[in-house]
Amino acid sequence: MSNPHFYPIGTPGQAWGDTERAQWRARQVRQRSYADDVLPRIERLRERFDVEHYGEVAYADERFPLFAIRSRGWNSALPSVLVTGGVHGYETSGVLGALRFVEAHAEAYAGRVNLLVVPCVSPWAYERIQRWNFDALDPNRSFRPASPAQESAALLRLIGPMRGQFTAHIDLHETTDTDESEYRPAVAARDGQPFEPATIPDGFYLVDDTVNPQPAFQQAIILAVERVTHIAPADAHGGIIGSPLVAHGVIHYAMKELGLCAGITGARYTTTTEVYPDSPRATPEQCIAAQVAAVCAGVNFLN
Repeated sequence: MSNPHFYPIGTPGQAWGDTERAQWRARQVRQRSYADDVLPRIERLRERFDVEHYGEVAYADERFPLFAIRSRGWNSALPSVLVTGGVHGYETSGVLGALRFVEAHAEAYAGRVNLLVVPCVSPWAYERIQRWNFDALDPNRSFRPASPAQESAALLRLIGPMRGQFTAHIDLHETTDTDESEYRPAVAARDGQPFEPATIPDGFYLVDDTVNPQPAFQQAIILAVERVTHIAPADAHGGIIGSPLVAHGVIHYAMKELGLCAGITGARYTTTTEVYPDSPRATPEQCIAAQVAAVCAGVNFLN
C-alpha cells in the first residue's frame, strides 16, 4: 500500500499550486556553478568550432546564457547529428559527456557529418543538481509548441529552422537512485497522485522511439557502450522503468507524444541514453566514457 504522506510538500491527493511550488523552490540549493564548470570549456572550443549563443534562461535575478557548438563548414549534403546533454540538470555525465565528445572526437568527423552539440540545456537545474526547472517543470516532458519550460522553448527555437534536416539525435541522460527517492515522489506529490515505489535499473540502457523504432542503430550503441560499462538487465517483470524490454538494454517510449527532447528533430535515428552513476559497478568516469562511446557509435553508424 502506498504512503499518502510520501513527500514533505503539498496535501496528498491535491495538485500543487503557486504556494507549493514556491516551497519546493525554497528547498533547492545551488551546489555547483554552470559559469565555472561548463562555460569555460565551451569558450575554449571557439578555436575549433562555431559557438552559437542561442538564448537565455532567466529566473528571478539569475540569467544563464545558452550555447550550442556547431561544426565549421556546415555542409547540407552531409548527414547532420544533434547531441544534447543536461536536459535534466542533475544528470552530470550527460553534460560532461557531450563536452568531452566535442573536445576529443568531434574534429575527426569533419567532412563526414555536421554536428550540433548542446551540452547543457538546463543550467539552473545543473547548478541545483535537480531534474526540474525553476517552475517545477520537467523540461523533458515539455518539448512541444508554446512550451511552458524556458529551456525546452529555447532549444526548439534553435533547431526549428533545421527540423527535418537531421539524420540523428542522441540525447544524453542518467537514471539515478534519486529518481526513486526524490523525483518520482515529487512528481506524484506535484500532480496530486499516489506514489507507487519502483526499482532503479542497474546499468546502461537506451530509449528508442515507439513510433519510429531503429533497432540496428540502438544495437550499435549498446555494443559500443558495453565495452565501457554494463548494460541494465530486465527487472522481475521483464522490463525497465515500467516498459517492456524490446532488445538487450533497449525500451521504447512515445517520444513526440510525451514531449521528450529526442523527439524534436524529426530525425530517422533517435535515442535517449541512460547511464547509472550510482551502481557499485560503475564510476563517474565510466559514466562519462559511456556517453562518449554512445555518441561516437551513433555517429559512426551513419557512415
